[in-house]
Amino acid sequence: MTIHRSNPGSDLTGTIIRLAMRVHRTLGPGLLESIYLQCLCWELKHAGVRFTQEVPLPVVYRDMRLERGFRADLIVDDSVLVELKAVDRILPVHKAQTLTYLRLSGCPVGLLMNFNVALLRHGLHRVIL
Repeated sequence: MTIHRSNPGSDLTGTIIRLAMRVHRTLGPGLLESIYLQCLCWELKHAGVRFTQEVPLPVVYRDMRLERGFRADLIVDDSVLVELKAVDRILPVHKAQTLTYLRLSGCPVGLLMNFNVALLRHGLHRVIL
């Protein structure tokens, strides 16, 4: 994955990716998503990066508001949505889901990360609205 400086959140996404790679190098593939999430949160905290974990975000449909429409795995510095997976492979529906979460959250950029790969760079997908 190439990140260009002119892209929204490129410095922050670079930091998140670097820390996620540290987690992946240490643990390797094959664990539950929740374990990778907790370890990435630990890394973010110790790097001094502001984040919120399992953020409930509402879904509005016409005049109905569902307060807990979904939970974002991580929102980092109120600008980057991070969706973690531990699956055989990322499917188009995972990318579509991340795009929907981006629209609902108001974040301009998202990172979809699949930790169930030999090299994390093969499981990284950047999504921009």
